[in-house]
Amino acid sequence: MNNLAILAVAGVLLLPLLVFLRDVTSRRRRRLPPGPPAVPLFGNLLWLRHSAADVEPLLLKLFDKYGPVVTLRIGWRLSIFVADRHLAHAALVGAGAKLAERPRTATSMLLGVRENIITRSNYGAMWRLLRRNLVSHMLQPSRVDQFAPARVWARRVLMGKLRETSGGGGGDAPNVTEAFQHAVFCLLVLMCFGERLDEPAVRAVEDAERAWLLYISKKTSVFFFLPWITKHLFRGRLDAWHALLRRQKELFVPLIEARREYKKLASQGLPPARETTFQHSYVDTLLDVKIPEEGNRALTDDEIVTLCSEFPNAGTDTTSTGLQWIMAELVKNPAVQEKLYAEIKATCGGDGELLERSVRDKDNKMPYLNAVVMEGLRKHPPSHTLLPHKAAEDMDVGGFLIPKGATVNFMVVKEGLRKHPPGHIVLPHKAAEDMDVGGFLIPKGATVNFMVAEIGRDEREWEKPMEFIPERFLAGGDGEGVDVTGSREIRMMPFGAGRRICAGLNVGVMHLEYFVGSMVMEFEWKEVAGDEVEFAEKLEFTTAMAKPLRPRLVPRRS
Repeated sequence: MNNLAILAVAGVLLLPLLVFLRDVTSRRRRRLPPGPPAVPLFGNLLWLRHSAADVEPLLLKLFDKYGPVVTLRIGWRLSIFVADRHLAHAALVGAGAKLAERPRTATSMLLGVRENIITRSNYGAMWRLLRRNLVSHMLQPSRVDQFAPARVWARRVLMGKLRETSGGGGGDAPNVTEAFQHAVFCLLVLMCFGERLDEPAVRAVEDAERAWLLYISKKTSVFFFLPWITKHLFRGRLDAWHALLRRQKELFVPLIEARREYKKLASQGLPPARETTFQHSYVDTLLDVKIPEEGNRALTDDEIVTLCSEFPNAGTDTTSTGLQWIMAELVKNPAVQEKLYAEIKATCGGDGELLERSVRDKDNKMPYLNAVVMEGLRKHPPSHTLLPHKAAEDMDVGGFLIPKGATVNFMVVKEGLRKHPPGHIVLPHKAAEDMDVGGFLIPKGATVNFMVAEIGRDEREWEKPMEFIPERFLAGGDGEGVDVTGSREIRMMPFGAGRRICAGLNVGVMHLEYFVGSMVMEFEWKEVAGDEVEFAEKLEFTTAMAKPLRPRLVPRRS
């Protein structure tokens, strides 16, 4: 190797070390949150041996040792995990835009993960444009009303699958999870593309999206460390990733073109070509989007494909996982199930369409149904952390310094929406500037993660937090009037909080209420003798049941 090549290699290896030493020196008088010792350049090497599924148990041990805020270095990247509700509120709500950024990982750059989606876009003009489009044209009450027939259709799909798996009634269901996922996916695909697809077409899209999500969660962690090297060592994984993206485009582009044709016919006063076509869809709104900062250009097909992938993915696993946990709790707590059934029967009889109108109108005729859903979200949040946030500048939250650019993660549960939020960590945040959390520095640019599950199961805030008690959300309970948005205070946050809170919060709760109410209306859910319900968790795209729910379904009426 010649001298020039040796110098080049040395420079590549030394640069991250120099950056690391610069950061340590510049902040030696300001306390970073505590954490395990890190090797310069390599960071906390022990984390490289673990899959994403192993991370939460390790974090819980670190919280026990170091306190509610913990720092880890992945390579030279700084990640900070927060498991305290007061600090989470100070950071997410109090700090505002300082922690509204999303970190961009080396993995996303290598794999071509496109950043122009609402969940991953940086906090700026593009994010505001896309989120405003979604909220204004898909999530407003008048738009939600338009999709009532879609929800009724998805209910028929779900009931049909449940009858099929239970052998026509009274049988032992092999696994209801797949029925939950399929019904929710059918609904969201219809809302996205405005077309009631037949089952083979839905299955094709569903399989492609699930393969894509599983590949992200299980096969890409190798690129977090020294990505410029691992991209060559694991070239096959990159090729497989791009093949999945091509398959996604093959399926989505014809559906997008069909909506273009529909809009053209509608502008001429002509009816749609198929009776299964709906009047409105998410794709319609995307075709109308213009980007002022880029010469008022329209979105490209690739950008629309990415946003169409985000739409069902953001709601399918979170909703279906929530259904799984809630129905498992109802199987295990038959008195709660019968109390809920009595409320549904008194309000709606056996009318599924009346049930849909009741949960949509929010007329408070079924407070116990809402309490059951809220208790499920508390105890079993779909994700145990939020998506990471990035510090836009150094900031102080509760005395902890969060450096600009650090990644911050907030943990949702320790004990679970409250009891079993479908995810235990919200999407990470990135510090836009240095900030202080609990006396420790969160440096600008650090990634900050908030542990959702830990907060919803805090025994200091909830009486008997690991028990499923929907009554806590009724008048006089310790959860009465709880602010699930986190604006006033954070006691549970299955949908996140602050500026990056889930835009579909209200629609998501409505879907849970509608499907839970429908399933209790149609079936009595019983535990199978010798096959007890277990509440052990496993990490997939969300936090699912390690042992899938297998109940005995007894039809309530012929």
